[in-house]
Amino acid sequence: MDALLDIRNLKTSFFTHVGEVKAVGGISFSLRKGEALGIVGESGSGKSVTMMSLMRLLADSGKVVDGEILFEGADLIKLTEREMERIRGNDIGMIFQDPMTSLNPVYTIGKQLMEPLIKHKNMNKSDAYKTAVHMLSIVGIPSPDKRMKQYPHEFSGGMRQRVMIAMAIACSPKLLIADEPTTALDVTIQAQILELMKDLKDKINTSIILITHDLGVVADVCSRINVMYGGLIVESGSTRDIFYRSRHPYTWGLLKSVPNPKTLIKERLKPIEGQPPDLLKPPVGCPFAARCEYAMRVCINERPPLFEIGTDHVAACWLNHYQAPKVQSPVVKEA
Repeated sequence: MDALLDIRNLKTSFFTHVGEVKAVGGISFSLRKGEALGIVGESGSGKSVTMMSLMRLLADSGKVVDGEILFEGADLIKLTEREMERIRGNDIGMIFQDPMTSLNPVYTIGKQLMEPLIKHKNMNKSDAYKTAVHMLSIVGIPSPDKRMKQYPHEFSGGMRQRVMIAMAIACSPKLLIADEPTTALDVTIQAQILELMKDLKDKINTSIILITHDLGVVADVCSRINVMYGGLIVESGSTRDIFYRSRHPYTWGLLKSVPNPKTLIKERLKPIEGQPPDLLKPPVGCPFAARCEYAMRVCINERPPLFEIGTDHVAACWLNHYQAPKVQSPVVKEA
């Protein structure tokens, strides 16, 4: 299948009064048409910065210092701001983390939903209104016509998140980016939002990038997963590869921190000890070495490349070079 998105050696930094923070240290990956890709990692790993770089929505101190972001063959970094405005909300939709701060509190939900339809699809107000009502019904909001006249504060957290999804998919984007879409929602609403995203993917055939710190969230939505740590992709593979044949100690650590609802034995979750690396002074070797129980001398002194494990499965860990026959996931065994 053709690649809809192709990111090559992306490097993004923030230039602060204390120095250059190298938030994304040179990552490459592609996304096929109709594919759902999960990007996981703890806070500060570079997940959201990667997507904000893609959308050209970095803060003033942020800058893409190297690399290419090819969307349908066009490098988004080289486009003018006017050209990017035509892509945002139209070809690429984004669901932000906090729906309360992403929605404008002084405008009705209807006005905010109609705006991208009028701007990008050149609809008149009557058609935009009808389409907006339809989008609210698609995402499961009852009495959508009545809700169009209400303001964000009149909606619950889960309902606001549904509104954000409706806004993101209103123009039938080719790519939907969901940045922690279930953060701060209770588990019942989480399940509903994730199920909704799967249904929408099937209905409008859009590609999805789902950003989260929770591997459990992507398990049922995504067919492929990138694991990020310290501004780098440390492992990438199919969802089955990541869960059952993972080959990086950081991935193992993430899996150990997720409760397994299928086990009858109460097991204590094991946190990843230590702190993420200082991206003002990134380590010369593996960024995870200081926290890794398997670390060797080479891990401290030399950054590992992405070793090929199998078809479309790579991991940046020296264990795969020096101890490849012995490396097995200590976490989950495939059923």
